[in-house]
Amino acid sequence: MSATLAMVAAFLWLIVANLIAMTPSKDYHWSNAYKLIAVGLPILIWVAWTNGLIWAGVFLIAASSVLRYPVLYLWRWTRRRFRL
Repeated sequence: MSATLAMVAAFLWLIVANLIAMTPSKDYHWSNAYKLIAVGLPILIWVAWTNGLIWAGVFLIAASSVLRYPVLYLWRWTRRRFRL
């Protein structure tokens, strides 16, 4: 199995995201989370386009584990919005 450029970009994104998570931050990493989401979404689409939905799902789960609080707040907002 050869690594595609999209998978290399996704792997590098995960490494950078984990390194950012290890550094101290005054705003609890929210500004960094916005930047990581802005870069991560095109990478997610790229991975889905070149490698399929299964690998995109794997990347989405890995990215969600790094960005767990934005995902948690999005889930809570969605539940309040749609009364789930």
